[in-house]
Amino acid sequence: MATKFLSPKLLNTFPSFTRFLNSASTASLAAVAPLNFDEKPEPAAVEKQPTSLKQESITNATLDLDDHQRLFGSIPTLNLLRSAANLGLAANERFVDFGMWIMNSRLMETSLVRDAILKTVKHTFFQHFCAGETTEEAADCVRRIHDKGFRGMLVYAVEHTSDNAGCDRNLEGSLGSVELAKSLPASSVSFVIAKITAICPIGLLKRVSDLLRWQYKDPSFYLPWKLNTLPIFSDSSALYHTLEKPAPLSPKEESDLQLAHQRLLKLCQKCVQDNVALTIDAEDTSIQPAIDYFTYSSAIMYNQDDNPIVFGTIQAYLKDAKERLFMTTKTAQSLGIPMGFKLVRGAYMSSESKLASLLGYDSPIHNSIRETHACYNDCASFMLERIADGYGAVVLATHNVESGQLAASKACDLGIQKGNQKLEFAQLYGMSEALSFGLRNAGFQVSKYLPYGPVDMVMPYLLRRAEENRGLLSTSSLDSVLMGKELKRRLKKLQFAKSAMASPSSMKIEIGTH
Repeated sequence: MATKFLSPKLLNTFPSFTRFLNSASTASLAAVAPLNFDEKPEPAAVEKQPTSLKQESITNATLDLDDHQRLFGSIPTLNLLRSAANLGLAANERFVDFGMWIMNSRLMETSLVRDAILKTVKHTFFQHFCAGETTEEAADCVRRIHDKGFRGMLVYAVEHTSDNAGCDRNLEGSLGSVELAKSLPASSVSFVIAKITAICPIGLLKRVSDLLRWQYKDPSFYLPWKLNTLPIFSDSSALYHTLEKPAPLSPKEESDLQLAHQRLLKLCQKCVQDNVALTIDAEDTSIQPAIDYFTYSSAIMYNQDDNPIVFGTIQAYLKDAKERLFMTTKTAQSLGIPMGFKLVRGAYMSSESKLASLLGYDSPIHNSIRETHACYNDCASFMLERIADGYGAVVLATHNVESGQLAASKACDLGIQKGNQKLEFAQLYGMSEALSFGLRNAGFQVSKYLPYGPVDMVMPYLLRRAEENRGLLSTSSLDSVLMGKELKRRLKKLQFAKSAMASPSSMKIEIGTH
């Protein structure tokens, strides 16, 4: 069942492919030297280790994030005011708590109240963080940001589906994203984003994750449905979700799993056909093993000839992130499979810590934000060095200014050209605008993550953004500060113009169109 999806070329080249991949673990890579993320690699070393991104290495790629006029000068004043207001509300924890209480309350069961709330959300947070409700609105958004020098990462933002009928509908939405990407100007769309929770029932993802975890604990545990994959776990991975041997998948569950695979394969085939890269988003650790399984089994089939079509996502706030990234990349590289990754910090800090504590285990998340930052920077360094050696691709999705500066400097130090298609920076639409413009101004490729879809269907995404990002927004006020300075500059300019016009001897003053 597994090998029928593999190319003859791959099977002939690696006769022990199935056995090797299905048994790959930290133990099977015991010959690999321990990671040393501070050691400077030898220039010609094939298996060199990543160097840490060092603050003092910033030389020729320091980003200019102080010139508010250059960063925000192209944004109309009304849009700037709206953005500043939305960021201010999103940074107010009491407001966010109140909004989340309303959205999760029984008030939403009353049609009049629900309609009023959704209308309010649509003209505030939805408008700020999302690209629209329809493909037409998303296309307009892509064109607008492309005019400003950015690319779009299109995501049909539905998730957590419970039945096959819903999964089929969501697949059509994702296929529509690929069609949309194909119809837009060349290079204006960098990726289409897929959520496995949208095309595979959430309950089945939990079952598959349990079975994969148990097989990692007990390699003799046979999974008849399992396709070839790359390493999913490391010895430091959290396995506490599965404390007892799970029951095998039922015939119905196996059938549903096959249907989910077929949906993903159909999406991958469409991406190959239209030459659009596909990134699989990460979720929480209870279902992430199944998502990695889907991602890596698809990457084995479709990533060929130094052209990664299927990208995985690594969440650097997890303690096992570096080790898993290293193992997966090394295994894929040894098999001639190009891998691309999107690096993020993580999105489920509160729920992950609560669950681990409830079960009596340490959190799978780093104990401090400093450790998370260090892990992210190390993972970024590792992937940049692979790219410099001609292998793989990476999307550095970060809102952290220092990480952006360090990675930009590291890329320059390694001789990675700023237009290199294997390196992309990315930020969420409506967030970290100063960093996005700063990276763009420095010559790097920058994408904005563009979720779209009906407001009520995108609501889970918006709620998660509110929960996850309020700390970020309240502690990282760079955008708000710079937007405020730019608005003050324009107000002063307007006041000066009015004063000059009121004076009989005033000179003619030309006012910009901001």
